[in-house]
Amino acid sequence: MVEITGGEPLLQEGLYELIEKLRSLKYKILIETNGSRNISQLPGDVIKIIDWKTPGSGEENSFKIQNLNYISESDEIKFVLASTRDYQWSKSQIEKYNLAEKCTVLMSVVNGKYDPAELCEAIIKDQLNVRFQLQIHKYIWPKDEKGR
Repeated sequence: MVEITGGEPLLQEGLYELIEKLRSLKYKILIETNGSRNISQLPGDVIKIIDWKTPGSGEENSFKIQNLNYISESDEIKFVLASTRDYQWSKSQIEKYNLAEKCTVLMSVVNGKYDPAELCEAIIKDQLNVRFQLQIHKYIWPKDEKGR
């Protein structure tokens, strides 16, 4: 399995050649993208993990809504939330576009901005069909230290 991430992979020269080489070697391929680039050219067997920016990020208008035409059940859409307002906004997107019917929906918090327990309580109360996740590396290592 190979996951392509970091920055915005869809901006990288040679990406599609890399994907084809990995496919020829029978790797399962995941690509993590911020949703601001067109994903229509990605092969159907590449698992897309799309970060849909929320209002708290200041980039909520960067998501290309037409990308929803190219997602499948094996793909994931991730919302990283900085506030209750972000939660409500994300919930409305999930409902408006029936996202939980189309793919796996993930919710996470911006560390130090939105309490994970508060998010979990809201998800349970609203019976939202999403997967909660933490950015575990931010809990394991100090703020300015990367993994060892």
